[in-house]
Amino acid sequence: VQLQASGGGLVQAGESLRLSCAASGSTFSINRMGWHRVAPGKQRELVARITNLGSTKYADSVKGRFTISRDNAKTTVYLQMNDLKPEDTAVYFCSADYREAFEGLVNLGLDEPYDYWGQGTLVTVSS
Repeated sequence: VQLQASGGGLVQAGESLRLSCAASGSTFSINRMGWHRVAPGKQRELVARITNLGSTKYADSVKGRFTISRDNAKTTVYLQMNDLKPEDTAVYFCSADYREAFEGLVNLGLDEPYDYWGQGTLVTVSS
């Protein structure tokens, strides 16, 4: 599976961006797709993920502002980011995995494993 992300850029606080990530290759059985980010000086964190049944999970810091979605073919995942804040500045990576949701990890507030990663796209939010 290859993942191609796009849509990053420089915006001002309060503005919006939409990230896209298109999967190619053996996509027929992809289950989970997600977005993670790496901010300067910080560890990678999950931003949002969606399963093939439409179950979503968001980081607390983005709830109410970001929305993750997938197209009908379930090979492209989007991240609509509204009301962006300077602390959202990061390199955003899309991810995919064939396995079902790890509800045990989710319930513990831990990230799920992903086998496939795209290249990062930089989002910079100025104040």
